[in-house]
Amino acid sequence: MAQALRFECQPGCTECCTQRGFVYLTEADLVRAATFLGMVPAAFERQYVYRTRNRLRLRVPRESQCHFLRGEGCSIHPAKPTQCRIFPFWPELVESRREWKKTARYCPGMGKGPLIQIESAREQAREMREAYPEMY
Repeated sequence: MAQALRFECQPGCTECCTQRGFVYLTEADLVRAATFLGMVPAAFERQYVYRTRNRLRLRVPRESQCHFLRGEGCSIHPAKPTQCRIFPFWPELVESRREWKKTARYCPGMGKGPLIQIESAREQAREMREAYPEMY
């Protein structure tokens, strides 16, 4: 793997938000988003979250990929879930040059911006693993 990666979110881009798949939440993510929206966590969960025995994920609305994606971007950006905040430094992308390049086909920020030292990227990947142990 490379010693460093380039990445910088591009203004107005929401490509990562429009890909197929689920946004998983930690309990802390749920509380943070609810608080940001001025809701109690139980009400936020009833409206926006699907809970299984060992996972929480955002419900996928019929008309879009995410309830919080607006034309100008993420409407809960300051409180967005760990999975969203860490992208693209997910373990499967940081650990595989092939997966990084595949993701770069839709993410215009990959390969742009400042060099991110690989250890910094790996630290974020570790945070992702710790936040979602059942996924890794």
